[in-house]
Amino acid sequence: METIQVVFDPKLLRATDRAARRMKRNRSALIREAVRQHLRRLEIRDLEQRDRRGYECSPLADEDFSVWESEATWPPE
Repeated sequence: METIQVVFDPKLLRATDRAARRMKRNRSALIREAVRQHLRRLEIRDLEQRDRRGYECSPLADEDFSVWESEATWPPE
């Protein structure tokens, strides 16, 4: 692992320390996990934007969904 230096304002540092204690982790572990989660959310957002652009370039027609109509109904009881 690499050691880095990060500057926090006092209020954010206190909140970080409280959260770390509450989760029974040290500050570094909490920050690492927060960065991992943030990077994952960014990755998901990028994939969603890519898919959105793809669908905008090739929009689906209503008949593309007709094959699924029978799957969308509740079976008789």
